[in-house]
Amino acid sequence: MKGETEVAVLRYGHRPGRDDRMTTHVGLTARALGADRVVLPDNATQSAETVRDITGRFGGPFDVELTDELNATIEHWEGVVIHLTMYGERVQDVEDDVREAHRNEPVLVVVGGEKVPGDVYEAADWNLAVTNQPHSEVAGLAVFLDRLFDGRELDQEYENAERRVVPEALGKHVVDVDDDAADAE
Repeated sequence: MKGETEVAVLRYGHRPGRDDRMTTHVGLTARALGADRVVLPDNATQSAETVRDITGRFGGPFDVELTDELNATIEHWEGVVIHLTMYGERVQDVEDDVREAHRNEPVLVVVGGEKVPGDVYEAADWNLAVTNQPHSEVAGLAVFLDRLFDGRELDQEYENAERRVVPEALGKHVVDVDDDAADAE
């Protein structure tokens, strides 16, 4: 989020055909809930394009990167590495410490896409669990980012949007930003 140290999300692993939707949703969730960028495996090109398209239409800033160096991204990260896993410490037990670390250092959130090697667990400053039960990595990322930002991400404003969703109790209302600005004049 603007005005804070960087938060990047690294999708560790991607199985084309099997993980396409989930990898895309990791990127969209990272964007919507306050991260500054997502780093995807280099074989996740379709997911990267979808997240870039959404960012172009609904605003940013948000960066999407592809890499074939997942381990190097973690190893060379200059900040705090947080690995989300069901085998980790309970997020609610350490969220204050994580927030304090984020005030001072950039955060890399590692979200697995397949079996994550032990090296990732060892490289992480925290291995955190959003429940110690099997569930979606997208859900874990969403809950973690909400805890990290203490709910502030829900009110963030997006720049350079082409479209904006108007909140309503019923129905779907999407407006073109240019038309919305013209109506306000």
